[in-house]
Amino acid sequence: MSSDEVRHGVKLSSLDQEVFPDAGVTKRELLDYLEAVADRMLPELTDRPLTVLRVLRGQGPFMQKNLPKYTPDWVERVSMWSYSSKRDVSYALCNDLRTLVWFGNQRAIEYHTALYRGASENGPTHLILDLDPPEDGAFSLAIDASKLVREALRNDGLDGAVKTSGSKGLHVFVPLAPGQSTEDIAAATRALTARAERIDPSRGTTEFVKERREGKVFLDSTRAGGATVVSVYSPRHRPGMPVSFPVRWADLDGVKPGDFTVHTAPGLLESGDPWTEEMPEPFVLPADLVEEGHTIPIARVVAMHEGKRRARAARESD
Repeated sequence: MSSDEVRHGVKLSSLDQEVFPDAGVTKRELLDYLEAVADRMLPELTDRPLTVLRVLRGQGPFMQKNLPKYTPDWVERVSMWSYSSKRDVSYALCNDLRTLVWFGNQRAIEYHTALYRGASENGPTHLILDLDPPEDGAFSLAIDASKLVREALRNDGLDGAVKTSGSKGLHVFVPLAPGQSTEDIAAATRALTARAERIDPSRGTTEFVKERREGKVFLDSTRAGGATVVSVYSPRHRPGMPVSFPVRWADLDGVKPGDFTVHTAPGLLESGDPWTEEMPEPFVLPADLVEEGHTIPIARVVAMHEGKRRARAARESD
């Protein structure tokens, strides 16, 4: 078979090359995967400003927010001001299969989306809890911590769907009714992680500084506001090319990230889609949860100020 093809109006090239060292996946197989899951993945990508991780031949991976000048005119996009770059950034909106195939041909491996659709003023569509086990910790620790999180959610009349991150952790998504402010959602996220920690402080921690986590799973509340999150079904830049994959709560015990790869995931979807089947109806966040969250400082900001205090103390002691 020729190494060049056309799919969905996109001219493809170098299809038989491995997409990155140790991927065990050619570009052809990556594109086959994206086509196979497109009907599940595109509804999650649609109208969300997109950041991709690309790997060009002979180069290391890099994150791409701003669309390159050679991007076809038919790729939908939205221009947004970047406070970090201090300029307008042209983000892609991956709203159709043609665009998804074009990105795959550009060696876009990972697909990270904004938490909102359309304008940021619309607010996040989900509250997201990121469960990050210690560096050398077993994945089972993240599974165990997810049960703490779900207990905390249910104590507040909430629930969500869970997926692997495709790396070493889990993401819990809680769907939200529109009209809730970004600040209130971020506050509720902090309160939920604090409440999960209080259920069993020996299993989960909200401690932002890694050295202080004592081997516990980090209950990360920082997937809020202007953050991004790897999309469900997105491949990851890891050996064997695992993907971020939804798992039914009842099936979570014993799961490993390597169970879900570009090669295996499409077949697993033949029995249904846990993401849509497990996702509850959108919630309005309880007022007491939001109120508690507003009393909890943002972990990253606290750690930054503490780092500055330590540096100042070290200078003064010298």
